Amino acid sequence: MKTLNKIIFTILAIPLLLSGCQTGNSGQSGALSSDVASKVYVKPGEHDEFYAMVSGGFSGQLSVYGLPSGRLFKVIPVFSVDAEKAYGFNEETKPMLNTSHGFIPWDDSHHPELSQTNGETDGRWCFINGNNTPRIARIDLGTFETAEIIELPFSGGNHSSPFTTENTEYVVAGTRFSVPYPQKDMAIEEYKGNFKGALSFISVGEEGDMDIAFQILMPGFDYDLAHSGKGKSHGWTFFTTYNTEESNSLLEVGASQNDKDFIAAINWKKAEEYIAQGKFRTVATEYAHNKYDDATHSATSTIKKSVKVLDPADCPGLVYFLPTPKSPHGVDVDPTGEYIVGNGKLSANLTVHSFDKVQQAIANKSFDGEAYGIPILKMDEIVVGVVEQAGLGPLHTEFDGRGNAYTTFFISSEVVKWKLGSWEVVDRQPTFYSVGHLMIPGGDSKKPNGKYLLAMNKITKDRYLPTGPEVTQSAQLFDISGDKMKLLLDFPTVGEPHYAQGIEAEKIKPRSVRIFKLEDNQHPFAAKSDKETKVVRDGNTVHIYMTMIRSHFTPDNIEGIKVGDKVYWHITNLEQDYDVPHGFSVMGAQNSELLVMPGQTETLLWEPLLEGVIPFYCTDFCSALHQEMQGYVRVSGKNANVPLKWSLGDHM
Repeated sequence: MKTLNKIIFTILAIPLLLSGCQTGNSGQSGALSSDVASKVYVKPGEHDEFYAMVSGGFSGQLSVYGLPSGRLFKVIPVFSVDAEKAYGFNEETKPMLNTSHGFIPWDDSHHPELSQTNGETDGRWCFINGNNTPRIARIDLGTFETAEIIELPFSGGNHSSPFTTENTEYVVAGTRFSVPYPQKDMAIEEYKGNFKGALSFISVGEEGDMDIAFQILMPGFDYDLAHSGKGKSHGWTFFTTYNTEESNSLLEVGASQNDKDFIAAINWKKAEEYIAQGKFRTVATEYAHNKYDDATHSATSTIKKSVKVLDPADCPGLVYFLPTPKSPHGVDVDPTGEYIVGNGKLSANLTVHSFDKVQQAIANKSFDGEAYGIPILKMDEIVVGVVEQAGLGPLHTEFDGRGNAYTTFFISSEVVKWKLGSWEVVDRQPTFYSVGHLMIPGGDSKKPNGKYLLAMNKITKDRYLPTGPEVTQSAQLFDISGDKMKLLLDFPTVGEPHYAQGIEAEKIKPRSVRIFKLEDNQHPFAAKSDKETKVVRDGNTVHIYMTMIRSHFTPDNIEGIKVGDKVYWHITNLEQDYDVPHGFSVMGAQNSELLVMPGQTETLLWEPLLEGVIPFYCTDFCSALHQEMQGYVRVSGKNANVPLKWSLGDHM
């Protein structure tokens, strides 16, 4: 126990010591040298070479940056409402945030993951997890908007998620916290043996549509991160576990007793066989599946009622445990699919398993017992190498495609470069400070682009201008094209940057949607020309069919609205020119503005509470006459007899 307490003290103390470091430590070869500055400079009018998709953590969003410049291009609303884009506020996107718990306007987004084809990033979609209310979202990289969100039943948190298989057959997700299965009122002290962990395999169709194909019911450990195999290990997915002690209190001590925890190796090809054979249970549950339709510009939410569940105890060959020291965080598979790297947070070494050795051990039944019916492979027979004393607090490893691996060390605040095969450390560079994950574009794929490495840091303290008690968090860009890593740039991030994915811009730019064609607009309340505009009353519900174009609303004067009405403003942007959105805001709206793309229709619900003449206007500067893009709505008393009337440009 004394030794453990010393480890915990070290973990807590080192970041505090590091926080006193000065920005000048990098010297003349650091981010202030002119040579370094030229490497991240992108001339006015020129484009960055890479997109970086960086998670927002507790912001619930996904941010898009350019590399090497570090310029922020867009914040994509995913799990949290966003007033800038009316996401979660307008009637079209409210269903996207529906869950079995009701409307949930926030989540904790950790791990973006790009779709892959033949093990390479393909630029179609980016997936990301909601860690708090377990969900997975799919972002369409044509529109850079959230296209789909699916809730995960039987999960308590959703951290090891949503990592793709080699051809995006599945995105995978593991519960962070094990919970009673099925959920019920139970004494927490009865955790051990009674709580379970669900691993979800979500199928992805040709058009991106997601569905929960099956879940695997696992022991009540915590499941931290995952990666799927590639090449020779295609058909397998690997999840890290901690708290194999099944402790339910003071986990900083209780979950750190065992010298080894496990990497759970899942043979999902075998799972498909068991599903085809009907060796699953159909378990009743409820979870939301939300999809946005680009034709109707609207989302729908469906509550689904069951999932297929496989139990490893009844499915031989489905799951094996790979012993790995100690409380492993990341599990990472090299581009060949042979090496499986375990990053034990409380281990001084990195443990590397061989996929070939794992297969041989399975064939030879080289087991060291079992846990809940799952065979434990003998560690000596599956380990191919150990990176000795590489640093303190290893978290995550990626690869450059040239035989090198790069690992983040949270406690010693550094990125360490080491050789696959020889397991020798060849370089190390400090980060500022307490780095979590790193990203190399394509670094978890079969074809990494080994030019840049992005480190995502938890603490900045003296790196930026102070902004009160909370300081921005940070990403740092390294040049890894040579023998030695070079720090090029650091830039602040939106929210906490847990993880990122990088991709060559040329894989995405040709797919970028510029406008929505008016003739394809199937929104039920669209007005595709000024002639289709109107105001319709149905009891105390009023529908306004409105158009917008530089620099005018039609109608721009409306009368006959009453206090207590539910007024739905259905607004269609008639522009068919790239990069000409329009905004809409009306005083007293208890949600947000609208931001309507060319050819799109969006709806704002407004419930006037007071009599008067209320202005509305465009919120997105659109032309030299932007200020003139405005109008009025007259609100009369609840029992008034003012008839509905509206202007079509010159009269009412």
